[in-house]
Amino acid sequence: MKLSKMPGFVLAIYLLFANVITVKAQDTWSLQRSVDYALANNIDIKQQDVQKRLAALTFKQSQLSQVPTLNLGADGTYGSGRNIDPYTNSIITQNYFNASTGVTAGATIFNWFSQRNLIASNKYQSQAQDRLLEKARNDVAFNVASAFLQILLNNEQVHISELQVKLTTSQLENTKKLVIAGSVPESNQADLESKLASDSVTLINAQNQVILSTLQMKALLNLGFEVPYIPEIPEKIADIPLPQLDQVDPEMVFNAALSTNPLIKADELLIKSMERSYVSSKGQLYPKLTASGNLNTSYSNTAKNDFVTGQLIVPVGSVVVNGITYSVTTPVDVKGYKTIPLGDQLNNNFRQSVGLSLTIPILNGWQARTNVQKAKLNITTQQLTRDKDNQKLRQDIYTAHANAVAAIQKFAASSKGVTASQKAYDFATKRFDLGLMNTIDYITTQSNLFKAQIDKVSAQYDYIFKMKLLEFYRDQKITL
Repeated sequence: MKLSKMPGFVLAIYLLFANVITVKAQDTWSLQRSVDYALANNIDIKQQDVQKRLAALTFKQSQLSQVPTLNLGADGTYGSGRNIDPYTNSIITQNYFNASTGVTAGATIFNWFSQRNLIASNKYQSQAQDRLLEKARNDVAFNVASAFLQILLNNEQVHISELQVKLTTSQLENTKKLVIAGSVPESNQADLESKLASDSVTLINAQNQVILSTLQMKALLNLGFEVPYIPEIPEKIADIPLPQLDQVDPEMVFNAALSTNPLIKADELLIKSMERSYVSSKGQLYPKLTASGNLNTSYSNTAKNDFVTGQLIVPVGSVVVNGITYSVTTPVDVKGYKTIPLGDQLNNNFRQSVGLSLTIPILNGWQARTNVQKAKLNITTQQLTRDKDNQKLRQDIYTAHANAVAAIQKFAASSKGVTASQKAYDFATKRFDLGLMNTIDYITTQSNLFKAQIDKVSAQYDYIFKMKLLEFYRDQKITL
């Protein structure tokens, strides 16, 4: 038969089975593979890793800030017109070039341990970011496991819907034969055709839920949407190891979580960081003693030396002796000038200095005191954050335990419902085959069984999820 001539619901079933056949030939993803891939590629984890590295850099920089500063500087100046001679400090009107270079060093001798406390604060901040990265990894692992279970549940619902469509299709074929034989009215065939259409819609919706849950998983994994994701379905979902309720008592789980939950650890580390930051800011209220040193030299093309190039006989007057006039002369040195060589200037102009500086804060717009008050409030804020996180953790654990108890009861009730619905359906099938039950009542009995099966599967997966959630709170890990 050509695809264009197939009925709509039959075409949907054909395409579904064709897809299943293709899927089986593709690679599958186990839960462990999914978690490992997410831990390496999830964007939230990458973002938190960047924050961790930034905190580590801040901590390292604060440690290195204890090392004395050392800087090398150089500058050059070209001037023209009326200026001050950089060599003689006299007024000159000529072009000149001047250059200088120097090394400066500085070190903090004492600042009331402000820097050391800042280093300790940054250390605790860095450790807190490590814990927050651990939390991000745990959360992603749990979310992947939850999405994995959701895909398995949706696949189970697809499987049940497929069986329902097959069953209704078979009943429709038999009814068509009976209608042709005149054994049953044609309305029976119409009722089953309507039922098949409804079952086909349910199947298509279930298949779409598989697609949507798979897209959610791909987002968690940061996996390309064109890459197929086929979960590795456990042979028996009922064999997944689950803790007993007495092993996940809410108060016991909470006490365990206080020592294993990375967010709680991060809160404690952040409080320590804020406390050290407070002590560091208090150190800024007191005097600060620093030392400095400087080495400097310079060169200028206006720095010149004079030298004698010869002598001139210069007349200075005359004298008369015994009536005879004699000229009086004196020798005068003829001088030349040349720029002092670079090496000589650098050596002659070499200067050294050392110094101590005491800075006493007196009035700076209350900035230092405001910083101290802010640091103190930061401690209170972080303590309240810790208390809030503890409260939320306890509430979440008690809520998860209550939901787990309800999930167990719901699963037990839905299991009984499937047994009862199956029995009612078996009886109805016998009566329907004998012509003792009309099609509407039979379809209703069949729908009740279908709904009971769906409810049982949903309750089973919900029960597994709730128990695994408690296990996650207790151990900070999840397995299937």
